[in-house]
Amino acid sequence: MSVPQRARIGLVEDDPIMGESIAHRLDLEGYDVAWWRSGQAALTGLKSKSPDLLVCDIRLPDMNGESLFNKLMLNNAGLPILFITGFAQVEQAVRLMRAGAADYVAKPFAMPDFLAKVTDLLKRPGTPQHVLGYSPAMARVEETLQRIADIDATVLLTGESGAGKEVAARFLHAESNRHKHPFMAVNCAAIPADLLESELFGHERGAFTGATARHPGYVERAAGGILFLDEIGELPLPLQAKLLRLIETRRFQRVGGEAELKCDARIVCASNVDLVTAAKVGKFRPDLLFRIRVIEVHIPPLRERREDIAPLLELFRQQFSASFGRHIAGFQADVDEAALLHDWPGNVRELRNRVERAVALADGAWIGQDLLFPDLHPESIGPASFLPLASMREQVERQHIRSALEKTDGRIEDAAKLLGVSRSTLFDKMRRLKLDH
Repeated sequence: MSVPQRARIGLVEDDPIMGESIAHRLDLEGYDVAWWRSGQAALTGLKSKSPDLLVCDIRLPDMNGESLFNKLMLNNAGLPILFITGFAQVEQAVRLMRAGAADYVAKPFAMPDFLAKVTDLLKRPGTPQHVLGYSPAMARVEETLQRIADIDATVLLTGESGAGKEVAARFLHAESNRHKHPFMAVNCAAIPADLLESELFGHERGAFTGATARHPGYVERAAGGILFLDEIGELPLPLQAKLLRLIETRRFQRVGGEAELKCDARIVCASNVDLVTAAKVGKFRPDLLFRIRVIEVHIPPLRERREDIAPLLELFRQQFSASFGRHIAGFQADVDEAALLHDWPGNVRELRNRVERAVALADGAWIGQDLLFPDLHPESIGPASFLPLASMREQVERQHIRSALEKTDGRIEDAAKLLGVSRSTLFDKMRRLKLDH
């Protein structure tokens, strides 16, 4: 049986006999298996493991499969899940498939049939196209978006400003069966609050002073496609209530209108603020958060995916060279060093803007540090600052370890697993690189 080399499978099964039997057979088939005996153990284990497939019993000692599935969707959206179910839970398994689960197998099952489902799920489309980036982090985001492209559940994209949330939303639209229908993007922070309701839901003629004609809003114009609500945390509370009703009933009214109109657009939201915290302090409706956060996908900042920096530099160089009609051959050798060491607080948006300015101002065929980082101290971009290879490697390694520690809240053991090294090796590297814990 042909399978991807050392594909990773997570197994959630509390029955010791069945669990051992499945884990042993999957191991013999060449899979790398992580076996958890409860739903909570799986949720904890998945923080350090990234399985390609999760095989899960629908009845667990601490929670049922549906509860586990809903929790998994928050941080592991797109992970294919194969449920194991008894005859009495088949209806529940079918309901889970409609919500986005990959498949189910009913007990008792023949092992060859089970293995055939596993192989099929691992071969399904979802191979990253590197549209969003070449880093492992963005490859996972891309694969997740591919997996959920044709599921009509609401999606919440989170991440810092400029990280690429709208680009991810447009990729989701392009990969979905809605790609021939509109993609309507609304920046909730950019439209004045007194105009936002009319822009979203539209208005009838005479609804207010200046409404001289009927105006279809973004919701109406997104028919059959995707309505992308960026900076959703900036939506005023009264409009949050109307959005909640739209999501729950799929119906809305134009401002000043009485007729109820149907909305068949998929709703995708994005935020660069912590909506959980906003909900706790009364700035965001908890019930709305629950409805828009059915599937959450986090877009990591550029400093945590430095493998994407060089390809993005080249991509934007080509784009702006063509649009400006300039012959820019490339970047000088010292640019890569400076770009890798820069923290990119403005993320991809900052990188794009820097390249646009550099291409516009270049008086030769090559872009140097002085054009890409004119805001740096002149001494920091001269020839004397050229770093030896060993120093450059230490700088990148130091930043990568910092990112791992931030992601794991400073837990050395979890950071070591994330980095693929032992705990003692990580301690040694931290001492050598003078990193504080």
